Amino acid sequence: MTNFWLDLDKPFFALAPMEAVTDVVFRHVVARAAAPDIYFTEFTNATGWVNAGEKAVSGRLDKTDDEKPIIAHIWGSDPDDIEKLAGHCAQLGYDGIDINTGCPDKSAIKSGSGAALINNQPLTAEIIIAAKKSGLPVSVKARLGYSKIEEYSDWLGFLLQQDLAALTIHLRTKSEMSKVPAHHELLSSIVSLRNQIAPRTLIIANGDINDRSHGLEIANKYNIDGVMIGRGVFHNPFAFEKFEKNHSKKELLGLLDLHLELYDKRQGQQRKFETLKRFFKIYIRDFDGASELRHRLMQTKTTEEVRQLLGAHYK
Repeated sequence: MTNFWLDLDKPFFALAPMEAVTDVVFRHVVARAAAPDIYFTEFTNATGWVNAGEKAVSGRLDKTDDEKPIIAHIWGSDPDDIEKLAGHCAQLGYDGIDINTGCPDKSAIKSGSGAALINNQPLTAEIIIAAKKSGLPVSVKARLGYSKIEEYSDWLGFLLQQDLAALTIHLRTKSEMSKVPAHHELLSSIVSLRNQIAPRTLIIANGDINDRSHGLEIANKYNIDGVMIGRGVFHNPFAFEKFEKNHSKKELLGLLDLHLELYDKRQGQQRKFETLKRFFKIYIRDFDGASELRHRLMQTKTTEEVRQLLGAHYK
């Protein structure tokens, strides 16, 4: 297996893994608007997949050959299950494995997964070793710590000792969730820590990064290798474009039309229609009548009803 991380121009830009958001459909919509350098999947639970197979993960590992490079973002607390799922991802043609150690969801914490791993370094090490058996490069997505930002030195220092291809840091603690501004000011110290412990591990910043221009500003200021954008695409689906420009109502509605088309083609039988509604606010914005149209779209029950409403707005 080749390590694609070594071939990336720096700074590179990644679409963040987001649960029930960065599925194969939405990744293609983002690619049409402005493609990132790297794609991450939504979250896939290793134990759920081992116990119930594809039925348990509802298409979370669906991908297409044009999504390159693409990383499988997985989570769990059982190293054996992680090993099995990572090996399966290698067979599916994924380019890398990304381990979640930062999810603050209560159910993940209760199972010893996600951010609970911050307080269980021995298990985290076992999970990383298990994922590496896939033969794919392994990265980790982490937070600064569990309760206090001061934990970052010990926690990230430990992760850097694990010979990772890349380390993405969501620059908040588990306790902070997303309620406070991301601590970008710590990036200089984190880069210094990386240089001391694991010079070959790439550092990726995540949290409160709006778009490519904002990411470039942060990357150049703190000398990081990459930038990951998550919620920024909810405010601007063109967040990864290299040259910023104004986008018309027709372009935004066109992206929604593409989303509907791909949903019908790939997910109509897998996911409930209600899951589509979280995306309407991405496309229905910044034009006269957008608020009213969003309200009406939230009342729809089928993609055909959505198309009928959109039809009048294309005129």
